[in-house]
Amino acid sequence: MIAIVDYHAGNLVSVQLALSYLGVPSVITRDPEVVAKADRVIFPGVGAAGAAMRHLAELHLAEPLRQALADRKPFLGICLGTQVIFAHSAEDGGVDCLRILPGDVRRFQSADPLCKIPEMGWNTVEIRRRHPLLEGIEDATEFYFVHSYYPVPADDALIIGTTGYAGVQFASVVGRDNLVAVQFHPERSGRYGLQLLRNFAEWEGVC
Repeated sequence: MIAIVDYHAGNLVSVQLALSYLGVPSVITRDPEVVAKADRVIFPGVGAAGAAMRHLAELHLAEPLRQALADRKPFLGICLGTQVIFAHSAEDGGVDCLRILPGDVRRFQSADPLCKIPEMGWNTVEIRRRHPLLEGIEDATEFYFVHSYYPVPADDALIIGTTGYAGVQFASVVGRDNLVAVQFHPERSGRYGLQLLRNFAEWEGVC
């Protein structure tokens, strides 16, 4: 069973519907014990980093997430769930995050008046290195993005794929061991997003 972590960050049902379409059982939960017992964890989210961290603390979910990683369970971060696994976010005046991966999260800045922030729409992912979650997905495949902030890993070895926007080539897929996180929304990204979720459901957390 896949636990989809509910920390008041939204976009949960669309993730569950995508998994259901694939025939993959999942449960939306904010119960730390359910997260602890799950076979795999999806940590999705839309919204702001400050509220996300506050809700994670109130729901006592931070430690079960860390324990799931320590137990080598396959773990997938999506969008805001990708950002708050880093050490710090510039959002909301600066927020200390989960510190699971080293690095920070920055806001897009552009002097181009035609460059819209947030980025909202389809964009390509350039694959830096192959990973089981990208099986069957070609380099420069398009995925759907909605975000104003982007992760900046402290270690380039964490970067699996990159995407260009607002003059920045940012890390859109990151990972280490049994953790992979994507800045885009696979549940909104058509057949290739479904392929990524299918790969996650079959992945044993080894790369």
